[in-house]
Amino acid sequence: MLTKQELLDPLARVRTDEVVITSMGVVRPWGRLSDSDLDFASADSAMGHTADLALGVAMAQPSRRVICLNGDGGMLMSLGTLATIVESGVDNLILFVIVNRTYEITGNQPVPGAMALDFAAMARAAGFAKVHHFDEADAYESALDGILHDKLKGPTFVSVSVAPESEGPISRSASEDARYLQTSLYDWSRRFKKALIESS
Repeated sequence: MLTKQELLDPLARVRTDEVVITSMGVVRPWGRLSDSDLDFASADSAMGHTADLALGVAMAQPSRRVICLNGDGGMLMSLGTLATIVESGVDNLILFVIVNRTYEITGNQPVPGAMALDFAAMARAAGFAKVHHFDEADAYESALDGILHDKLKGPTFVSVSVAPESEGPISRSASEDARYLQTSLYDWSRRFKKALIESS
C-alpha cells in the first residue's frame, strides 16, 4: 500500500503539459505539489462525476493527455463511466482510481463492499485494454513514465492502493494552500479554460 505522497510525488515529477483533474482526498495534496493552470479540482458538486468531467476534457482536447485522479468511492458511484470512456474511443485519458476504501474528506466512512472490490477487473470487463494495479511504491514509480507515454490505442486505467489519511472538507477560500482552491469554481473554470485554449 502506498502513501499519498508516494502516489503523487512521482507523478508531479514526470508531469509536463498534461491536464490533471483531482477529486476529494487528493485535491489538497496535489495542489501542494503543482501550481499549474491546467489543474482542476473536481470537488464542488455531487460525488461520482470526476471521471465524466475528465472524459469531456479528453474529448475536447484530443492532442493532450488528461490525467484523472479519482477516488474509489466516487468511481463506485458511476461505474457506467468506465464503459462510456471505452466506447468514446479516446486515446489520451489516463484514469487513476485511488483505492483507500474510505470516503476520506467526510470522515473516513467505509466505501460499501470495499474489501471485495477489484476496480482493475471492472475496468477490464468494461473493455479497457491498458489496465494496471499497484500496491507497492517502487513498482508504481518504475512503471509511471511508461504508463504516461504509452502509444497503444485506447484509454488507460490505473488503480493504486493508498493508505487513508485525514483530509477534511474542502473549501474555496484564501485559507486553502492550493491556488486552485483559493478562488471560486467559476473563476478557476475560466482560468482553466483559458489555459487549455492558449496551450493547445
